[in-house]
Amino acid sequence: MASARDPEYVERVLATAERVPPGRVTTYGAIAEAVGGGPRQVGSVMALHGGGVPWWRVIRADGSLPPSHGEQARRHYYDERTPTLPSGRVDMRSAYWDPAD
Repeated sequence: MASARDPEYVERVLATAERVPPGRVTTYGAIAEAVGGGPRQVGSVMALHGGGVPWWRVIRADGSLPPSHGEQARRHYYDERTPTLPSGRVDMRSAYWDPAD
């Protein structure tokens, strides 16, 4: 079973997060599909170990981030020209990157 305590699983999740191009995003679920486990396991890895990777590029499927990350992430989105909607969410149609590609 995938776990945020399994070093190999952690490395697969973080390596996938590092591959997301600037200005693009992927979801916890998409990474889970690519490396195994589920979105919650990916979220745990990102919460515990994701500080050194572009964490703002891994978001919820609805284009949002947890409120605790929103302001800092928005600065990154602006700098990287990540497409966003007037609501502040990421425009998933334009910005989504599929780690399986």
